[in-house]
Amino acid sequence: MTTAAATIEPHGGTLVDRLLQGEERDSAIERLQDLPSITLGPVAISDLRLIANGAFSPLTGFLGHEDYRSVVEEMHLRDGTAWSMPVSLPVAAEDAHALSGDEVALVDESGAPLGLLQLEEQYEYDKEHEAEAVFGTTDAAHPGVARIYAAGDVYLGGEVWLVNAPTDLPFADLQLSPLQTRQVMAERGWRRVVGFQTRNPVHRAHEYIQKAALEAADGLLLHPLVGETKADDVPADVRIRSYRRLLEDYYPPDRALLAVYPAAMRYGGPREAIFHALARKNYGCTHFIVGRDHAGVGSYYGTYDAQQIFDRFTPDELGIVPLFFEHTFWCRRCEGMASYKTCPHGDDAHLILSGSMVREMLTRGELPPPEFSRPEVAEVLFDAYRDRAAE
Repeated sequence: MTTAAATIEPHGGTLVDRLLQGEERDSAIERLQDLPSITLGPVAISDLRLIANGAFSPLTGFLGHEDYRSVVEEMHLRDGTAWSMPVSLPVAAEDAHALSGDEVALVDESGAPLGLLQLEEQYEYDKEHEAEAVFGTTDAAHPGVARIYAAGDVYLGGEVWLVNAPTDLPFADLQLSPLQTRQVMAERGWRRVVGFQTRNPVHRAHEYIQKAALEAADGLLLHPLVGETKADDVPADVRIRSYRRLLEDYYPPDRALLAVYPAAMRYGGPREAIFHALARKNYGCTHFIVGRDHAGVGSYYGTYDAQQIFDRFTPDELGIVPLFFEHTFWCRRCEGMASYKTCPHGDDAHLILSGSMVREMLTRGELPPPEFSRPEVAEVLFDAYRDRAAE
């Protein structure tokens, strides 16, 4: 089964919809008042939303033990569907043991009801084994590993329903569900759509590879992640301002769509590259850009590990085409953006700045050079850092 407004079939064939409405919602809200509850943190809330709106299709809930084991060990669900990252609901053992019945209320930290879990399983898991298998390390300095170690010792598995969709989210005009992005793509007549994941401001290298991909596509989905990230990442509101500014002047408005991806960053490197690609397939993308050290952190992953992992899947298993790009830079002799595939000049002609180097420049009150970032984007970042320093 496919959706009516589709550029590509959703992962698993059906775009999941777990948002209760009408009488079913009214009945669930009444039941929630008397059910045992579990309080969700920011990551679990993001996961609940993305399960419910179909971004994590074919998942209909938090993974049960067999699916969890299969994803951790084989990067597939137990039915053979490709899936690279566990989407699990951890709770403290004492909270899990206190649950009774087959329904659990899911609430936020204020106690407001969010959804309903049809509790099917409780199971313990080996944190170090999951860390090593999924993130390739057991080092607690890795933010994804640290999150596992800090979580409860029991996973709850079962289907979920979203009862109360959030109404006060930031970037309201950019909060498009997979069905909504598909509808926009259909209205614009896009058949080949390239998706771009980022948790950083868009700089010249990003613009270069986006536009290179757009040359062979009908449209670009610029899809920044705005869920929970590391404390030292550029804040989401600053990043969104930079994206809006760049699209305003440098992209054709009928060929670029900006929408937010309200997921938490897992920093899973290669496995998260697959995870991001499958989610963008659900949003309607036929192609997905995978650049240098996609979803990486620190020095845990090789420069192109996130591209090489795609070789472990057949094209039919993923159903979305990855587009691989080399590290790009400004070449002073070429007088433009280039990569080692296209530029014959030595490193002394290349301007290469890391994200940390740019943050240090901004902290010192210096604008990144125009060869690294469009001046309009640099000004957005500069103003944000100046305002932060003044607080």
